[in-house]
Amino acid sequence: MTGRRRRGADDDLPNAGDGTGSEPSTHDAARLEVPSDAAASGHGRRAARPAEDSTSTIDEEPAQHLDEGRGHDYDQDQDQDDDPLDDPLDGFEEDSSPAAITARRRRRRRRALIALSVVGALVLAGCVAVGGYIYSLQNAFTSQATRVAVPTSTLPRGGGANYLLLGSDRRDPEAAQAEGVVGQRSDVMMLVHVSEDRRSVHVISFPRDLDVEIPGHGRDRINAALAYGGVPLATETVSAYTGVPIDHVALIDFDGIQGLVDSLGGVDVVVDQSFEGDGIQFTAGVQHMDGATALTFVRQRKQLAEGDFARNRHQQALLSAILGKIISGDTFSSPGKVRDIVDVVSPFLTVDSSLTPSAIARLAWDLREVRSGDIHYLAVPHGDPTTTSGGASVVSTDEPAMDVLRTALKDDDMQTYYAQHAGG
Repeated sequence: MTGRRRRGADDDLPNAGDGTGSEPSTHDAARLEVPSDAAASGHGRRAARPAEDSTSTIDEEPAQHLDEGRGHDYDQDQDQDDDPLDDPLDGFEEDSSPAAITARRRRRRRRALIALSVVGALVLAGCVAVGGYIYSLQNAFTSQATRVAVPTSTLPRGGGANYLLLGSDRRDPEAAQAEGVVGQRSDVMMLVHVSEDRRSVHVISFPRDLDVEIPGHGRDRINAALAYGGVPLATETVSAYTGVPIDHVALIDFDGIQGLVDSLGGVDVVVDQSFEGDGIQFTAGVQHMDGATALTFVRQRKQLAEGDFARNRHQQALLSAILGKIISGDTFSSPGKVRDIVDVVSPFLTVDSSLTPSAIARLAWDLREVRSGDIHYLAVPHGDPTTTSGGASVVSTDEPAMDVLRTALKDDDMQTYYAQHAGG
């Protein structure tokens, strides 16, 4: 019986003088047999070679011969011999011992832990970035914007969300006295309805002289509500007239227009007539304006035939342009732009106390898919200009037509309403 073991420095290797009378084959050169009982049985003993020759021989053998030797000669010998031969290539095979299996499992666990650590670090970095964004908005609001409490509406909620935007240009004392204005009045008033799926926005404007019921003050021009009771009463008045609750409200003073427009990179305004003001030429049509030009545009009235009425239209046109730019995907898809706008406009803003930085960030995220083509402008239905018993010039209401709009707002069906009453 022949026994086989891993070859060492003193192992015999086949050579031409093995007594067999034949030259060693390629497989014989690769085989590492060491006959033990062969000499005694007369099979012929292979002559031993020096240890250094043994080492050089195995190093010089091609890898493919080793594979062939393992796959062919060793298998044949294994079948012929009772004793197993330790394969010199065992080191190249996967060790299946318990210790080796445990080591491999530990390595896999270490790799998994490293991967989890990397993912965790990325998530943490994202949280820090979002937290920093919210914190920067918080600082801008708490340190600069004016916040007021607005009474919670008792009206039932419909679909979508409603935001009230107010714009006011401060009058000098003499102009206010000449107009009979006490306190601040809203020159621009817009209700922004955002659909439940956040895919469409409808901006509804109100004539500043619309004759409506102001809670606690009887009938008056709708813009007088701001003078009587500030942002809370203006919000309550619009909510009662439209029949829907107001989710948030923001009032911007026109002194903040310049910084706002510049932070947006300018806006495109529809100019209704050509005129010159403070050395700037305004031409009928769409005109791109920077902050200084826009501020001049909304303050001109003396050289205009319709005076304040023309100025009010210009203010509405500018606010419409600003709103379109802010709600556009280009702005709300960029947290940096949102933060810059809030920082620039905050000193000139008055907002309801529930309009927090997180609410602004959430609104910006909700409107990230909205594009300019998804924003539609219209006016509330109204009647003709008239004069009250007290001699005030007002714009009358159209209640039957207004009821249709109220239903569309409640049912979140402004798309259908707009298709049937485009432009009011």
